[in-house]
Amino acid sequence: MKKLILILIVFISIQVQSQILSEKGRAEVRDEIIGDRLVNLLPQLMDRADIDMWVIMSREYNEDPVIKSMLPAKWFAARRRTIIVFYRDKAKDLTERLSVSKYAVGTHIKNSWDEAKHPTQWDALKEIILERNPEKIGLNYSEYFGIADGLVKTDYDEFMKILPKSYHQKVVSAEKLAIGWVETRTELEMKYFAELVEITHKVIGEAFSNSVIMPGKTSTEDVKWWIRDKITSLGLETWFHPTIDLQRSNAKMESFLDVFSKDNLGEVIIPGDLLHCDVGIKYLGLNSDIQEHAYVLKEGEDEVPVFLKEAMKMGNRLQDIFTSNFVTGKKGNEILLKSLKDAKAEGINPSIYSHPLGLFGHSAGAVFGMWDQQEGVPGTGEYPLFENTAYAIEMNAKIFLPEWDREIRIMLEEDGFWGSEGFRYINERQTEIFKIRPN
Repeated sequence: MKKLILILIVFISIQVQSQILSEKGRAEVRDEIIGDRLVNLLPQLMDRADIDMWVIMSREYNEDPVIKSMLPAKWFAARRRTIIVFYRDKAKDLTERLSVSKYAVGTHIKNSWDEAKHPTQWDALKEIILERNPEKIGLNYSEYFGIADGLVKTDYDEFMKILPKSYHQKVVSAEKLAIGWVETRTELEMKYFAELVEITHKVIGEAFSNSVIMPGKTSTEDVKWWIRDKITSLGLETWFHPTIDLQRSNAKMESFLDVFSKDNLGEVIIPGDLLHCDVGIKYLGLNSDIQEHAYVLKEGEDEVPVFLKEAMKMGNRLQDIFTSNFVTGKKGNEILLKSLKDAKAEGINPSIYSHPLGLFGHSAGAVFGMWDQQEGVPGTGEYPLFENTAYAIEMNAKIFLPEWDREIRIMLEEDGFWGSEGFRYINERQTEIFKIRPN
């Protein structure tokens, strides 16, 4: 049996390796994705946000999060001061993508600074604005959404200084446009997002196996660092340090704060433990975020105990209740509160804290609660649900186990997509607890 498990793990590892593109291949795909978004998606988003000019400014190593998602794959940062201007004439179905910088910003953004005519970037930018005379000039500032608040004070001051006073009233927050850019997933992106989530599932599957965990010897800290090393060995990165924690019959339930933030040397994993992980991987400009469970069988056990299987079903039921309440246009807080009410009506003790996912891990878009804000989230929770968006479906069900004489949490997080055909998981979800055998 041990030999069979080892062969299976090696096979899974080879499969994962074969999925991942070379650095050159990734760069080509990244540029294809960015080009597709700039050419096909951006005009729709500008029309939806009712902004006909979007000005984004950043200096090297202090990038606006939005501009960072638009840079060519071979760029690791903005260069000097990079200024990008998007102009949209809806009546003519015209979209201009212009850069005001020393360097051309990829193939889809035209370099528009003639230094012989305009010695400074600001003069060149001013002429672009005056020639087009936009109705609204969107800048990236936002009270509630940090990702849409990337404009620094120095650039804002310089911009307002060169902008004629008659244009000052045209300056508006580009919050809705910036969020739309960050949250919206294209068909091309979803192809690779599915691969990323599958890779993440396979890394977790290997971590939660006897090839990594030797009950009585391996600690939760060992598994965390194995996951980090595994992701690095695949040529990938994680966007947060993995979590591995455990629940067992003779231990009290930890607080949320302890589960998600404490940093110690971990505990040795033993038979009878219910393990939990939280893993997120970056690939092709996208981010995954997954939490799943494993159980360490005791001597004489061949299956996960029935009471834990039933607890898992309750966690899956909470997921179903939550995603069944998705309705385009509804606010995150509305969906959260209805889901909590529906779950409690079925006897589930729920906590929901799901968030947008994609270009960033904790991304911008509709927010459905936070672990310490179950009555609704000010600001971000008032943002509505749009189609073609992705989410980490993150939550837990608190369940009392008579067999352990204590409460446990079934903490689940799976990556999902909301589109015109409804909700779907990007690469399935966990419905059965992983089994780890005793030595």
